[in-house]
Amino acid sequence: MKTATVETNRPSPRTVDLPTLLAVGWVLLMLFTALAAPLIAPYEITSIDLRHRLAPPVGFGGTMLHALGTDDLGRDVASRLFYSIRTSLLVAFGATAISVLVGTGIGFIAAYFRGLVEHALLLMIDVQASLPFLIVALAMLACFGNSLTLFVALMGLYGWERNARLARGLAITASAQGYASATRQLGAHPLRVYLRHILPNSAATLLVAATVTFPEIVLVESGLSFLGLGVQPPMTSLGVMVAAGREYITRASWMLLAPSLVIVMTAVAVSVLGDWLRDKLDPTLK
Repeated sequence: MKTATVETNRPSPRTVDLPTLLAVGWVLLMLFTALAAPLIAPYEITSIDLRHRLAPPVGFGGTMLHALGTDDLGRDVASRLFYSIRTSLLVAFGATAISVLVGTGIGFIAAYFRGLVEHALLLMIDVQASLPFLIVALAMLACFGNSLTLFVALMGLYGWERNARLARGLAITASAQGYASATRQLGAHPLRVYLRHILPNSAATLLVAATVTFPEIVLVESGLSFLGLGVQPPMTSLGVMVAAGREYITRASWMLLAPSLVIVMTAVAVSVLGDWLRDKLDPTLK
């Protein structure tokens, strides 16, 4: 007697592709470097040694004393790179959090009040989107001076209008769903409806949007620091290192190459990770 075999068309489990694994590994490496910078940096970032000025890195005639070489003042490039990663990631994470929180709050307010309040907020969003952020940042830094706190707050204004539009659309869509209407009919406070029901259901999309904003803020911060309007000495950042190395690009290219590679690879890694999260959290692909 033959037994019938039933074949089930079960979807194969999703595997993480190699680019995503590399992106996750790079992001984790950057986070570890940022957290452990004081422990793994072999020298102080302000330690000057003119005897080893412009020493090349290992593999290009240098020694392990300065694995990535030294700059024009004899400061260790590796140590400055570790602390620069720490500063740049601090600015990027803080500014991304501010951008997402401000944008989400304004978007939810516009979705709740509608009418005149919504039109006023949408007008403010359109005005912000029409202004070139780099020009506004230069003007504000020139008027109010610069400090790390002010710089992070200023960078947090980057991209909030996109998050506001996205949050408004998600809130309007979620408000039309049955669970939100039922919660309101049960007498729940609007703040509870938005924080306990609408926000959790919109968090996945907002998280993906944050992975888009993050690399952009890294690049903008690097650009402003390159122009001398970002992180100020004695602190250092990736943009500060690029600015310092531009004058020695022909004689000591390692001063410019190391921070530039970190900027590019970090931006690409976060973008790849954001694409993976978008595909992972998209219900239409499940």
